[in-house]
Amino acid sequence: MQVDTSKWSGEGAFTQVLLDRLLELGSIASVRVEDAPASRSEADYNFVSNEVFVTFASSERREPVRRFGFLPGSRTVLEKAMTIRALEAALTAIPDVGSPDYADEGMLQYLRTERIVPPYQTRGYKVVELVRVYEVRTALTS
Repeated sequence: MQVDTSKWSGEGAFTQVLLDRLLELGSIASVRVEDAPASRSEADYNFVSNEVFVTFASSERREPVRRFGFLPGSRTVLEKAMTIRALEAALTAIPDVGSPDYADEGMLQYLRTERIVPPYQTRGYKVVELVRVYEVRTALTS
C-alpha cells in the first residue's frame, strides 16, 4: 500500500487513528491525506479539517463480448476489491473509528470533538476535527 502524507501537517488525532486502521485493511491500494483549507484556530477552539483520499485495490478479469453483434471478442475489466459502502461497514466494525456521521456514494464524513485542558491553564480549549474520506475514481473498463 502506498501512503502519501506530504500535504498533511499531522494535526488531528482521529485522522491518525483512521489512517492506522486503513493501513490494516488489505483491499486498499493507496491512501493520501491532506489538510483541508477549512482548518482554523481561535482562542477557545481549534477546528481541524483533513481529507483522506482512498484508492481501492483492483483485479483484472477477461470478459467475453460480441462486437457488431456477431464478432466474438473479449475485453479486460478492472474490478474493485472494495466499495465506499464496504469501507463504511469495515470502519464501523472497528471500535475506535465507528460509524461515520454522514455517508453517501463517494464520501464518508467523521466529526469528532475533544476537550483539552492543559495543566498550566485554568481554562481549556475544544478541538473539533472533521475528516472526510473520498474514493479516488479510476477507469474501470479498458
